[in-house]
Amino acid sequence: MALIQEIHSSNNQVSVTLAGSILVTDAAELREKLLKYADKEGVQFHIDMQRVEFIDSSGLGVLVTVLKRSRQKGGDVIIKGIHGVVKEVFELTRLNRVFQIQS
Repeated sequence: MALIQEIHSSNNQVSVTLAGSILVTDAAELREKLLKYADKEGVQFHIDMQRVEFIDSSGLGVLVTVLKRSRQKGGDVIIKGIHGVVKEVFELTRLNRVFQIQS
């Protein structure tokens, strides 16, 4: 189960800490919670995925949706701390070239 450990919003900066596995069963809830911030102008998401062990295609879809919506409004998504299988999935899907990735 994907656990949203924390969401903190301040001055168009949204910090999100995720943990566990991001699966189809969690995707709708995660999308809903993140998109309510993405509708504001110029929001910068900082998503910490250091404690995420696995992500499936629906989880990736949520991140892509948030990225598109925030970029339409002049914002962006920065992903931090991907490693292991999650990093491999980002590389295989070439999403590491779409998102700003920080170690």
